Amino acid sequence: MSHSPQLAAGLAELLGEIGSRDVPVLVAAGTADGRLGTSPDAVRAALRQADTGDGVVVLPDLGSAVLSVKLAAEECDPLRVVVVDAPFVEGAVAAAVTAASGGDLATVAAAARSARDVAKL
Repeated sequence: MSHSPQLAAGLAELLGEIGSRDVPVLVAAGTADGRLGTSPDAVRAALRQADTGDGVVVLPDLGSAVLSVKLAAEECDPLRVVVVDAPFVEGAVAAAVTAASGGDLATVAAAARSARDVAKL
């Protein structure tokens, strides 16, 4: 979930390249008229499509995106949608790799959160 369609598409491409093709990665980014921003309707549609039975981990890019996610998730089972406070790219990579290796929803969310503590240098 991003304010920028290009940023989200790039992340989805990266996740596909690192082997997460078996994990649904959906993009909800930008406004309906193509501007930067968020859309609860786009998030709602992505949540429905992404949930193939095991639940969904959502990583918002910025704090204000959380509002759109919360609005969209009101219609979802709260036990199946986990919004994670994690670095957008690193958290998504950790989540995708963990999901691809068979991790359950709680394990995938924990992997995304743990990316916050991984040093780059």
